[in-house]
Amino acid sequence: MRLPGGWEWIIVLVIVVLVFGVGRLSKIGSELGSAIRNFREGLGTKDEQDAKKEEATAQVVEEEQK
Repeated sequence: MRLPGGWEWIIVLVIVVLVFGVGRLSKIGSELGSAIRNFREGLGTKDEQDAKKEEATAQVVEEEQK
């Protein structure tokens, strides 16, 4: 399976603009960007929470060893 080339992308973009219109496309783009940003923030929050749990666990283990 080959990837679409330049002409194929141009045709797809023209069809998308005809179906949705320019105004609706800008709204869809901003909503998509916002969703991606929120998703990334959610992933970062999960990583930070995991790191804090690991630090707390390490501290408890160190205290038990003393």
